[in-house]
Amino acid sequence: MAKGPRYRIPNRRRAEGKTNYHRRLRLLKSGKLRTVIRASNNHITVQIIQSKLKGDKILVSAHSKELLSKFEWNANTGNIPAAYLTGYLAGVRAKKNDINEAILDLGIFYHKNRVLAAFKGVLKAGIEIPYNEEFFPEGLEERINGTHIENYAQLLKKEEPEKYEQIFSGYLNKKKINPLKINQIITNTIKSIENKA
Repeated sequence: MAKGPRYRIPNRRRAEGKTNYHRRLRLLKSGKLRTVIRASNNHITVQIIQSKLKGDKILVSAHSKELLSKFEWNANTGNIPAAYLTGYLAGVRAKKNDINEAILDLGIFYHKNRVLAAFKGVLKAGIEIPYNEEFFPEGLEERINGTHIENYAQLLKKEEPEKYEQIFSGYLNKKKINPLKINQIITNTIKSIENKA
């Protein structure tokens, strides 16, 4: 370990690789609201934050758990469609609070596709955030609307019915969801968000 009178221990979050303070300072100096998207293994959180000297103020927040309790979503809350719906919910709430623009604050970029799906949801709700279209990978739209789940379920049901029952047992037995109709469930949840948010 370095020693000496001029050695300075870096901030804990910088040492852990969690915060890039130079980038954060640039974001704060812009004076714009920040759209913060964070993903864990099972959930997504989308917040619109105003930076203040005494600390950040959360103006709008949406968590994927809310989809289960309030908006008729009964599938997994840690997948790409759920991330998109959570972003859309945050965007709709922001519009109702007269928030029309923000900048994106990604922080550490874990679970890339889910974070980008949530970002797409915020954009779909009508919040203006500068971005480059090349930022999104090919096929993200198909994953957002659940087509990849439906196609895989259809293939398995046709070719390996036992494996289909095993892989989708959580949907079929516990949650009583037809994996061949995920797209319809997503559409219903979007309508529910528009009516209730």
